[in-house]
Amino acid sequence: MSTPTALNKRGTKVHLDGYTFDSQKEANFYVRFVKNSGLHYEIHPRYVLSPLTQVGSVKVSQIAYTPDFVVYNNKNISHAYDVKNSFGAYGIDASVKLRFKLFLLNEGIPVEAVVVRQHDFKTIAQGITKQLSEKQPLVCNNIRYNWIEATNL
Repeated sequence: MSTPTALNKRGTKVHLDGYTFDSQKEANFYVRFVKNSGLHYEIHPRYVLSPLTQVGSVKVSQIAYTPDFVVYNNKNISHAYDVKNSFGAYGIDASVKLRFKLFLLNEGIPVEAVVVRQHDFKTIAQGITKQLSEKQPLVCNNIRYNWIEATNL
């Protein structure tokens, strides 16, 4: 079931399996690639990237990031996915890129921006210097891959 929300003006929330997804594309990624992968995963876990900080007499608000999916290999994060409509500036703006870099610095693994297609998905690891370009992303048909080996980094 989908319901429109003020927070998600470009789409509707999708409710499935007790989860609330931000878009139909995100729900499709879950159903097609995450749900039956056999891997442990979390949906929308929240990470504090920079805590609330006191600077002199003022407080600086915290910076948090919530990936769409985090997939684990044993207890280690193997993938942090953020489903996007595109890899361009419209899909990944400067503030999103900053959160992706902070996530990489805190967790030791980059966020993989994902564009879901009919039979597979395209992904680019964000915030690293030797990443694939939006014209040459990694194309996958499942989430059981090692992004470092797959991209020869």
